[in-house]
Amino acid sequence: MTVRHDAIHASGAHFAFTDRWGGVSAVPYEELNLGGAVGDDPSAVLANRAIAAKSYEIDPDQVVWMNQVHGNEVAEVTGPWGEGPIPSVDALVTARRGLALAVLTADCTPVLLADPVAGVVAAAHAGRPGMVAGIVPAAIEAMRSLGAEPARIISRTGPAVCGRCYEVPERMREEVAAVEPAAWSETSWGTPAVDVTAGVHAQLEAAGVRNRQRSSVCTLESADHFSYRRDRTTGRLAGYVWLDTQE
Repeated sequence: MTVRHDAIHASGAHFAFTDRWGGVSAVPYEELNLGGAVGDDPSAVLANRAIAAKSYEIDPDQVVWMNQVHGNEVAEVTGPWGEGPIPSVDALVTARRGLALAVLTADCTPVLLADPVAGVVAAAHAGRPGMVAGIVPAAIEAMRSLGAEPARIISRTGPAVCGRCYEVPERMREEVAAVEPAAWSETSWGTPAVDVTAGVHAQLEAAGVRNRQRSSVCTLESADHFSYRRDRTTGRLAGYVWLDTQE
């Protein structure tokens, strides 16, 4: 079974984003649901995580997940969690080469960061609340504490709901734009909207991250991707970031 995916290699850093196909989950999670807290059969989720990891030539046991809560807390990772509890955070950072950090999304913006020179990577979950709370600057600061330099950081943001589809009340748009003006948007039908990915990229730029790329995929518009806003009961996509074990 093959997983269609977007995988990018840059100077020893690897970035990958899944779509919804190539897994074993049944409707409404078909097929490659990687989220363990959305109501899917746990055995199917484990099988899907193994399928996805192996498609990127990653050991499934060397992938680290997090309990995402739409906040701005970051956890430093030195290895798999093992039998212990998974922390409730929205970003992971590690200086261990070969360890893959994973972020789950179904409209929120997955943010993958790597400084191959310092040997440091981070994965962040930036929904609207997390972007406003500053999860991306927090992840960059955590990378800096491990020796990363923003000018060297490579950033990739994956499939997410776009600013022309993410309709919100006018007051919410004002509140978000007061924190990050770049997130102000309007739907294609002329109502207030928020562009979380644009806000994330403005925060990356402000932090000194110049090497930035964003996916052109809107999850709400794409039948190949999970979207919570479109379907409510649905699966989760994953973004992965890791560094080669050899410098």
